[in-house]
This record gives sequence, C-alpha cells and structure tokens, in this order.
Amino acid sequence: MGFDTLGLSAPVLEAVLETGYTNPTPIQAQAIPVILEGKDVIGASQTGTGKTAAFALPSLSKIERMGKPQILVLEPTRELAHQVAEQFEKYGAKTGMKVALLYGGVGLGQQMESLSDADIVVATPGRLVDCFYRAAMRFGEIKILILDEVDRMLDMGFLPQVRKIVNLCPWEGRQTLFFSATMPAAIQTFAQWCLVDPIKIEIARREVAATVSHAFYPVSIDQRDELLLALLKETDYHSVMIFTRTRREADEVTGMIKSTGQTKVAAMHSDINQTDRMKALAGFKSGEFEILVATDVAARGIDVSGVSHVINYRVPENAEDYVHRIGRTGRAEAEGDAFTILTADELDFAKSVEIFVNKEIKRERLADFPYIYTALLDTDPVKSFKRKKVGGKKRRK
Repeated sequence: MGFDTLGLSAPVLEAVLETGYTNPTPIQAQAIPVILEGKDVIGASQTGTGKTAAFALPSLSKIERMGKPQILVLEPTRELAHQVAEQFEKYGAKTGMKVALLYGGVGLGQQMESLSDADIVVATPGRLVDCFYRAAMRFGEIKILILDEVDRMLDMGFLPQVRKIVNLCPWEGRQTLFFSATMPAAIQTFAQWCLVDPIKIEIARREVAATVSHAFYPVSIDQRDELLLALLKETDYHSVMIFTRTRREADEVTGMIKSTGQTKVAAMHSDINQTDRMKALAGFKSGEFEILVATDVAARGIDVSGVSHVINYRVPENAEDYVHRIGRTGRAEAEGDAFTILTADELDFAKSVEIFVNKEIKRERLADFPYIYTALLDTDPVKSFKRKKVGGKKRRK
C-alpha cells in the first residue's frame, strides 16, 4: 500500500512524495482513511511511529485556504509543538495554507500576529489560553481538533486547560483526533467526554532496539555522582544523553560535569528559556555538545539520531519512561548502550523496568572504582570490566 492509495488530496500527496516517502507506516495506513472519512479517532501510538503524519496528512487534505484557524493541534511541550508545526508546513507546502506556532517562553507579539492569517494552529495549552484572553485566538471555525501526547499533558498538569480549550471549540461538526502513548483511567474518562463514537487505532508498543545493551550499575547512594563521572571517563562515547528526574538535578549534574573540565555539555529542561533550549538541542545534533543532560521533556518526540549512549542518573519512576529514554540510542540498527545508576531505594523501580521490557537487565561494576559497601553489590555475579570499545564491541579486562 502506497500513499497514493489512501485518498489524500493532490497537493498533500505531491508534498509527501517529494520527501521520498512512498509507503505509510502502520499507524498512517490505518489512521489516514478513517480521518478522511470524518471519524473521531483514538490513536494509541508512541512517538517514533509516524504519528504526526498520520494526523497531519488527512487533516490538511480536508480543508482549504481560509485565513482563519481550522485545524488546532495541542502539544505538551515547546519542542513537540515546534516539530509538529514544521511537519504541517512541510506537508502543506503545496496547499498555500499557513501555520501559526504558539508556545511560551518567548514574546507574544509575533505569535499573535501570525494568528491573523493562519489556517492551522499548533500550540501548547498555556500560551493558547493566553492568546484567547488577549482576543487574538478565535475558535469558531475549528473543524479538526488534535490532542497529541495526552498522557504527557496529564503528567504536566495541563488537563484543566485542555478541557477549557475543548469547550471553546465548536462541538457541532467538529472532528477530534486523540493520540496518547498510554491510556490511564483519567485519560480514558477524558476521551469519553470529548470524543464521539471514536475509532480506536492501536499500534503495538515500540520495543527497545535489539542493538541496545542494557546495564544497571549498583552503587551506594552517596556515590551516585562519583560513579556517573567515572562512567563518563571510562566510556568511549560519541554522544551521550543523561536523564535526570528533576530540573534542579539536570542543572546540578551539568555543573558537576563542567567542573571536571568537560565543556561540551548542555542542559535541557523547561526552566531554560526557549532560545537556549533550541541552541542546546541544535548543538547536540551538530556535535558542538557531546553530552546533553535532560529531563523527560526531551525523551518524547525529540528526534535526535546518532546517540551512542543513554545514562539514567536515577532509575525512572515510570517504567515506560525507560523505553522512551532508551529509544534515543540504537536507532537504524546502530549499536547503543543504556546505563542506569541503581541505588537501594530504587529496587522496586528497577524491577518494574525489567517487567515492562520483559528482560532481566544485567548488573555491572566498574573496574577500579572505589566502591563503598552496599548490599546491592553482594547479589552481583557479573565480572567487572572497563567501558572501552574497540570496533563497536566491549573489551573485557
């Protein structure tokens, strides 16, 4: 099945074919015909499955240039909003339709001005509500409402704002497209409220790439920082993403790494202004930065290829976040390594991760590291070795 069999409009199909894509991904093949029919949709699919094109292509095919917002897309983070807006611009390049991108952390003036002639609005909830109160955003012509990464919006506390936005949109004749990687009870209740007879499209959970090697590194709580620095020193990495639970941790870890003389490191989290966040991401992609220290805001939807290593500063509290984080490495059948520092208070989280990925993750020790005693080391039968690579393989000592 090719894109030319799905019923897309001629201008949209032309733009797709110019990108070099000929065959849709599973969620695109299933979702596009249903959306073109005007049905409400619940899409259970993770980032990286082609989800954006699955809703962008048919939505663009259903509207004509009007100069008023007809498609509204809500995203939980600035980075995701930016990426989705770029996709709409790319696939809508032959239609003449204009895209307005709304997110916080930057000035309002230019964003509000872009609304005056936009057919598609891609926004984070807070900035969209702000534009509404300033009389810059009007919802009366919205035909398609797209709620993306809804579970992440729930985690970030945006659901009350999202509910307000849904109520501002016309109910009569509106098509609602609802995408979420997970469907906890609160999300299911919300979906029942805002959708009408939805068609559910579910794509199997993306597995961690088989080319990724996993390891837990048990250590005393007091030596977490020391072990992280030792891992970086003993690892021949091309580029590494370090994930922390909190913004404060990300800043502290970044400062700690810089104190060792490593200057090619940047932090990325929601307290950093948008310009600096975009610079950090662009610098990491280009190689200007070898290390990116990030909270989970960077784990979902951020398209970064060529990451050789992922390090979890702590075991993720949510096992699914482990999959999203580790998904940054081992892409396109390339080898990758996923290290997770494990302390005694995180054993339950570690077990949840192993259950979720359906595999036991080996415990390893770093050779020559001056470990303080912890009972975790008593249960570790794995021999110590240094994290050096030759020809992409680990060389044991």
